[in-house]
Amino acid sequence: MTFRAKHLLGIEHLGPDEIDTILNLADDYVALNRSKNKRSDVLAGLTQINMFFENSTRTQASFELAGKRLGADVMNMAMQASSIKKGETLIDTALTLNAMHPDLLVVRHPHSGAVELLASKVNCAVLNAGDGRHEHPTQALLDALTIRRKKGRLHRLSIAICGDIAHSRVARSNLILLGKMENRVRLVGPPTLMPSEVSELGVEVYDDMREGLKDVDVVMMLRLQKERMDGGFIPSEREYYHRYGLDAEKLSHAKPDAIVMHPGPMNRGVEIDGTIADDINRSVIQEQVEMGVAVRMAAMDLLVRNMRASRASVEV
Repeated sequence: MTFRAKHLLGIEHLGPDEIDTILNLADDYVALNRSKNKRSDVLAGLTQINMFFENSTRTQASFELAGKRLGADVMNMAMQASSIKKGETLIDTALTLNAMHPDLLVVRHPHSGAVELLASKVNCAVLNAGDGRHEHPTQALLDALTIRRKKGRLHRLSIAICGDIAHSRVARSNLILLGKMENRVRLVGPPTLMPSEVSELGVEVYDDMREGLKDVDVVMMLRLQKERMDGGFIPSEREYYHRYGLDAEKLSHAKPDAIVMHPGPMNRGVEIDGTIADDINRSVIQEQVEMGVAVRMAAMDLLVRNMRASRASVEV
């Protein structure tokens, strides 16, 4: 198994072999999670601290469950009422954490680069649970695992990422990962929600959903990141749904066996029609949630293996 990273801060620094290693191990953890005894002792005796400076019910719950199933002692820090709010710097927080001797640190932060800064100051493995508009690596990995299990492969597929591309770290991480695995990626959405550097991304860009979805294998919808918008990016939610919300008519332009994805939480009737989201023949949204726990277990397992190997070499 090939995995060289000390931290998981993004997809950008992972090679295709490392991505395959995570996904292959995650497949094993899917089987464990579906068994009667869901417990492992891979992280027994280790401490995992979850620091979410942004609220995220599903991601935090997924990381917490992943750590507990691997046998770690898991602690959730209430960052909304933390010393950061009282004026403490992120570096001082890192020094405080170091004194507690954690082994794994899971961090979500509203500012791009904040997680990398923390990783440079602490003596443990750090997992990025989303930082600003930068990256959300475990979301891209769980999306990749979902696609691979449904399509039987993760290369040379035609994949449309649709919606609010400009504000989405999920889109960024998926673009990087899917590109590394030799897929054809299309971005579909209004020009106001496309990143300024879209022409440099090496992807096809469409502002018409029907054209953008023509003959694709995967339709990946995105949430409107209204909390990151500071202006009139869309005329109205009703108009947005009319033009860019996924419904049966628009989906009919994709391949008959195309799967539908969404990272959640969904705005039904805005980004996606409820009947499409619940269609067990097309939607894999619930599978994405399941794969999330397995991928996070695999990532933590691999990081701890590297940490233990590093510590052993120092002791020698």
